[in-house]
Amino acid sequence: MRKRNNNIFKGIDWLLVLLYLALVFLGWISIYSASMNETHYQILDFDVKYGKQLIWILLSFAIIPFVLLIEAKFYERFSSLIYLFSLLSLLGLFIFGKTISGATSWYVFNGVSIQPSEFVKIATALALAKLLSDKNYNLKLVKNQIKAFLIILLPIILIVPQPDPGSAIVFLSFTLVLYHQGLPKLYIGLGFGFIVLFLLALLINELLLSALLLFVILIFYFIVKSKKTKITSFFIIFIVAVSYIYTVSYVFNNVFEQRHRDRINLLIGKTKDSKGIGYNTRQSEIAIGSGKFYGKGYLQGTQTKGNFVPEQHTDYIFSTIGEEFGFLGSSLVIALFLAFILRILNRVKYQKSKFSRVYGYGIAAIFFIHFTINIGMVLGILPTIGIPLPFFSYGGSSLWGFTILLFIFIRLDANKYYEW
Repeated sequence: MRKRNNNIFKGIDWLLVLLYLALVFLGWISIYSASMNETHYQILDFDVKYGKQLIWILLSFAIIPFVLLIEAKFYERFSSLIYLFSLLSLLGLFIFGKTISGATSWYVFNGVSIQPSEFVKIATALALAKLLSDKNYNLKLVKNQIKAFLIILLPIILIVPQPDPGSAIVFLSFTLVLYHQGLPKLYIGLGFGFIVLFLLALLINELLLSALLLFVILIFYFIVKSKKTKITSFFIIFIVAVSYIYTVSYVFNNVFEQRHRDRINLLIGKTKDSKGIGYNTRQSEIAIGSGKFYGKGYLQGTQTKGNFVPEQHTDYIFSTIGEEFGFLGSSLVIALFLAFILRILNRVKYQKSKFSRVYGYGIAAIFFIHFTINIGMVLGILPTIGIPLPFFSYGGSSLWGFTILLFIFIRLDANKYYEW
């Protein structure tokens, strides 16, 4: 065994740290622009959003050395306890949580709000990495697949009733990790199929959709027909799919909240509303479009300064970039995010520990899903579901969660030189 690394900065991937700092800096100047007005323009004004965000950034920088000081093996050894504690933090919300913007997702201590779901992502990534790195674990076995799915589903079950479906959806990103580690492609196909059927069931009459599905299944059966192919298997698939189709309407109208129904209807084109539920997205599109190629210039965005885009400092922060820096600036930010995610994946390849590799894939998936859904949401491609843009969106819990998530991997990566 090699000598333990006692220098917390030795072996650190400084390029990844630099990309992190660049994203945090660009995020803060965007929040400054989105929340600055004629009466609040001083950088050290801690009573306004950009001032509070600056405090959270400085606290994040203070958290980093503590994350790096912890022995790398600690994260693997105690991942199960960390995961259990994170689930308890979600359960506690039903008793001690405070409702903000319609969701009971927060603990409030002396005026400071903490959203535990942002930290549960870290715990879930650690727990999943621990499970998949077990030498006796075989993802091909159904009983082991159930264990992996339970780790992912338990946080979702506790987050959805808050209600916070946006945060819950992010946990599905871990299925990408399972797929990479050998999960049968059938699961990915079924998941995609159920999503497509769900949307089609909202647009097409159930009976007509069932007939179309039967037609497609029969064509597919005759294409792949062989001695080993049994029509009973296709019949079972058809029965399950039709049963699912006839439950969509009930789930949509009785389980989903009205605001979620409105956003999905807006996305699939069943309704058009640029003044009500679709107002945010419409104003975001106007702001981004008005930036054209070069943008209007920093602090010169008329949509931003006029507060036309609600929640522009949080979920819609990217519209500020689009308006003030245009297509060119937006493309550079997207390129920076892609470079950040690709750098994580690049470092994953060099990990000697399977735990570190799986954890690295897990955080790459989380950042990718956050980035993709948020940008798609702001551009009107995806429905608004309240997912922040990492390091850009206003909020301490989000920033701290993403920072810890990243620097645990940086600590694991730095430790690879001290492992066999």
